[in-house]
Amino acid sequence: MKRDEKAEAKKVIITAAVVGSRTSRSQNPNVPISPEEIAKSAIECAGEGAAICHIHVRNPQTGHYSMELRLYREVVERIRDHLDMLINLTTGPGGRFSYRMGKGWDISELAPPEERVKHVLELRPELCSLDVGSVNFVDSAFINLASHVEQMAQMIREAKVKPELEVFDAGHLRFAAHLNKKGLIVEPPLFQLCLGVPWGMEATLENLLNLRSHLPQNAVWHGLGVGSAQFPIAAAAVLAGGHVRVGFEDNVYLARNVLAKSNASLVRKAVEIVRVLDREVASPSEARMILGLGQS
Repeated sequence: MKRDEKAEAKKVIITAAVVGSRTSRSQNPNVPISPEEIAKSAIECAGEGAAICHIHVRNPQTGHYSMELRLYREVVERIRDHLDMLINLTTGPGGRFSYRMGKGWDISELAPPEERVKHVLELRPELCSLDVGSVNFVDSAFINLASHVEQMAQMIREAKVKPELEVFDAGHLRFAAHLNKKGLIVEPPLFQLCLGVPWGMEATLENLLNLRSHLPQNAVWHGLGVGSAQFPIAAAAVLAGGHVRVGFEDNVYLARNVLAKSNASLVRKAVEIVRVLDREVASPSEARMILGLGQS
């Protein structure tokens, strides 16, 4: 089916990032942890207007991030059994590197490329994240070696999954262009502009517009802001022609000093922003059209 770019220009895709790898119940007691809770939260977000769910999984006993295939499988199957939402599986876990005073270097959270994408190759979601550069994250480094990213991109392409290129700094766009030049990215390229992560680019309008100005002309892109920047960046992304990501992975507050009761409440607020700005929320089928999924 041919893309209707004029109609698409009014549509905004909302992604719900429902848990992430670090957000804890000490920050918000409503954070979903078990596969059942994560899937239920994603389904609730779909009911409010999210077309895509971005999925991490947690160890149900400890709450710590997990890379276990069985946990990803349970979440994916629970969502697929209920609705036709697009699923975006993370490939971020496996890239953390840190130093603990008195204990030395900690490499326990580093994994090879094959391990970081094995759940994607097995479960074949329509989308998965692909971090295209390294960045300092608070007290650790998020390591994505160029050779590893190329290898992951190749495996993702062969699995016929569309990567969402995660950008935390301007230089990451240069490497994304390199991946595209090597034929590892299917058109149109999909980007997530991640702002406000310590110590990536600050969540400012100027930085959002600067990153957007360096995207390929045919790129589809989302903007996300961390913490209190979540909804200002959502509004800025809509005005700048982009799409929106909200959810507990990036922010646990509905408003200043008001903890969100659910991911669905964050999606509901994002929908209000989209409509106030005279745009329309994309359905899953419309999101697939915009993203070029299922097209030759």
